[in-house]
Amino acid sequence: MFELRPYRRNSINVWNPFSEMEEMEKRLFNNNFFSNADLAEFKTDITDEGNHYLLKADLPGFKKEDIHLNLDGDTLTIQAERHSEHEDTNKKDKYVCCERSYGSYSRSFDVSGIRADEISASYEGGVLELKMPKKEAQAPASRQISIQ
Repeated sequence: MFELRPYRRNSINVWNPFSEMEEMEKRLFNNNFFSNADLAEFKTDITDEGNHYLLKADLPGFKKEDIHLNLDGDTLTIQAERHSEHEDTNKKDKYVCCERSYGSYSRSFDVSGIRADEISASYEGGVLELKMPKKEAQAPASRQISIQ
């Protein structure tokens, strides 16, 4: 009958005319229709460590064998795939709730300023780390131009 709302000091409650539509959308799509878009890619941090870049990608729950690194020209692609136990027909009827995500996840990065042959990777605790050495900056060659 009455909604319980937390008491907030000095705040103005603004009425959202679309709140009922948003609630209906959540009920219809079980809040998975739009939230799975966030799961389609994994989160990464890239830091400049001076002579190299350090890329850290969060890939919790993946086995090392399920993560693939592909280098095609100046594009590095990180791909990971996870299968659900829910797909197993022997276990399918035992699930009461199945919310964990599964599927194929992929991100691509431009590595044109990287010495691609020296990239090293490690995976520990659900975090993939790539050490990517920078290419040496080459100064433009100077020369004398003769006038004819």
